[in-house]
Amino acid sequence: MSINTVDRTTIERYIALMQAGTRGVEDLVNLFDEDAVYIEPFAGQPRTHTGKDAIRAFYEVALAQHLNGVRLTLDRLDIDAGRLRSEWTCHLSGMAEPMRGFDLLDLSEGRIVRLETTVTAFPSH
Repeated sequence: MSINTVDRTTIERYIALMQAGTRGVEDLVNLFDEDAVYIEPFAGQPRTHTGKDAIRAFYEVALAQHLNGVRLTLDRLDIDAGRLRSEWTCHLSGMAEPMRGFDLLDLSEGRIVRLETTVTAFPSH
């Protein structure tokens, strides 16, 4: 099964807007459906953010603080059990080595309906 152009463009735009930092938050959040769900592991255990307002609040803090100056590389994009799977490498200043992980995404008409981030390699400081 191949990845359609709209979905590929959405994922590539998501990666680019993450790197835009806080000035790209509104465009980043607009990639999400109104009732989207984002599950992220960055507080040490999975946390769920439901709806654009909650997702916006997460990214405003994350991009201003923890992900400030992030550089992301989309290493691979596949279909995994009917969901998009994007594997990525994350470079942050202050970290000796990159963080690696993958996102599982459900998209509808170019909008992210569900995004679940998994980190497979946390860097040492």
